[in-house]
Amino acid sequence: MSNGGDYNPPQNTQVSPQAQQWFAMVDRDRSGKINSEELQSALINGRGQKFSDNACKCMINMFDDHASGTIDIYEFEKIYNYINQWLQVFKTYDQDGSGHIKEGELTQAFTQMGFALSPEFINSLVKKIDPNNKEVSVDQFIVLCVQLQCLTEEFRQRDTQQNGTITISYEDWLEIAIRNHII
Repeated sequence: MSNGGDYNPPQNTQVSPQAQQWFAMVDRDRSGKINSEELQSALINGRGQKFSDNACKCMINMFDDHASGTIDIYEFEKIYNYINQWLQVFKTYDQDGSGHIKEGELTQAFTQMGFALSPEFINSLVKKIDPNNKEVSVDQFIVLCVQLQCLTEEFRQRDTQQNGTITISYEDWLEIAIRNHII
């Protein structure tokens, strides 16, 4: 894979050569920063389509240490590694190699990841994502997993008695939803 241009990362960097190559290809304006549009142009899901705008914004926000709406090469390497880890997880559950996970495969994935979600809840997630085919692409899978992890952590912090129940005000709930890019 060529480096896509003449970008030279800072010397004495710990960034892997693969991440450096991808960063150089994605940083089309050579600013040394990548925004969600640039990231989106580089990522393809299992259906041969670009990752959704929502997935790219979600990942940029997760790794944007300076809240600038962009990521530098070091933050990009974190995303690069993160995506590769989720791709491996996705491939584990995409049992038929179709490039998407069906409802049953998603149920198995969530169960094995430790999420005790009802079949009705998973069905409603899948219907919301893909009402016609009831399938989840890799970018949608990543967004779902990230949102589940974030919301679960928010819940655990408030479940002080560890009984699976919390009491929360409406505004606190809205704050959680906004912070986790649900709304």
